[in-house]
Amino acid sequence: MNALSPTTIWLAIALLGVGTFAIRFSFLALASGRPLPEWAMRLLRYVPTSVLPALVAPMVVWPPATNGELDPARLAAAITALAVGALWRNVLAAIGAGLAVLFGLLALGF
Repeated sequence: MNALSPTTIWLAIALLGVGTFAIRFSFLALASGRPLPEWAMRLLRYVPTSVLPALVAPMVVWPPATNGELDPARLAAAITALAVGALWRNVLAAIGAGLAVLFGLLALGF
């Protein structure tokens, strides 16, 4: 197997960074000063709602702390957070309830 040189790696990182910036900047530059279409605004409302579950779901299903094995404590914490969030529609309450259940069950040895 051939290892890549540090110069090649840094060049790839720089090019990927420039490409990512160009993609994001082009959207912002084209939309600046003009209102977005109603369909785009309607879709963008769901972005914050989908980001947190997308970040948390892999840590619940394949937690690194248990070498990828499903953990009952983390699963119970996720279900609790989901239930509290759906019931009270409060993100901070959902996060707090999930943390309390997770740390409580881990302290009890689950």
